[in-house]
Amino acid sequence: MDRLRIGVIGLGWFGEIHCDTIVGVPNLELAALCTRKPDRLAELAKKYGVKKTYRDYRDMLADPEIDAVSIVTMWDQHTEPAIAALEAGKHVFLEKPMASTVADCNKIIAASKRSKGILLVGHICRFNPRYRMAKQAIAAGKIGKIVAMSSRRNIPAAWTPEILNKIGPIVGDAIHDTDLMLWFTGDRIVSAYAQTVDVRGLKFPDIGQTMYRFAGGASATLETVWCMPEKTPFDIDERLSIIGTEGIIHVQDTFPNLGIVSKDKLHSPDTTYWPEFDGVRGGALRDEFAYFATCALNGKTPSMGRPEDAAAALEATLAAEESARTGNVIRIGGN
Repeated sequence: MDRLRIGVIGLGWFGEIHCDTIVGVPNLELAALCTRKPDRLAELAKKYGVKKTYRDYRDMLADPEIDAVSIVTMWDQHTEPAIAALEAGKHVFLEKPMASTVADCNKIIAASKRSKGILLVGHICRFNPRYRMAKQAIAAGKIGKIVAMSSRRNIPAAWTPEILNKIGPIVGDAIHDTDLMLWFTGDRIVSAYAQTVDVRGLKFPDIGQTMYRFAGGASATLETVWCMPEKTPFDIDERLSIIGTEGIIHVQDTFPNLGIVSKDKLHSPDTTYWPEFDGVRGGALRDEFAYFATCALNGKTPSMGRPEDAAAALEATLAAEESARTGNVIRIGGN
């Protein structure tokens, strides 16, 4: 078999981006769609020319012609479809955050170890070429031992009113930088402290400021502001600095690597994660799906997007949220 027949479970805005991306990956075939909303199901089935549609993911998993699934439901609805898909022997691409509790992460990991299918958790930043190059430089010893890191991952307020009623900025976005920091250091986080700011009175606060301590002594600060002004001319202000004993690495993405000035505005669109060209998504998400497909077709366990790493990132961000609620430093892993 040279192509993986994949179904997408969950057809919100990011589920649609998954579909846009899958159709551009040569060794993937978008073979099925699943959502509980019949109008949305019909809309996207027509857009992509997909004949197999389901309103219950269990029916999709019962189809022997479906080799893999991409799960893009809300984070607190990941556990049951992920475990069911793995038990059905399907390959699973599971969006981040892996689950809403560490206990559920562990259940998914246990199911993956029993399954003939592979499991990859979609921590897309590891497929950003700038972070990959940073990891390569760190592994080559170019900056010595990491002693401090700082990140910024801020997005405009227009993006977030609906999202902030489902997930907060620390688990929703700082989890990316948490995962990167764990990857760069090869270390574990032993404590978290955080503060949040509620600007708009939504279910979750708009701003999260987090600090970590790593077992090896390094410290890290992470900024996530989900309420940049409505007219901010870029989709994300994303930066990460890594300070070592012998050098420094600085990553800046996405602003201002492309600026488009029209008669109405200045805009700096995403050119890294899922940029769209001729109706097909490229960038890091396409690379991530291509890697997933290659691993699955070759029976290889992924070394990127490992569920154990995703669980560690979730544990740290949940600890940070607990710190923000209680005002206490939260110890992780009994330390």
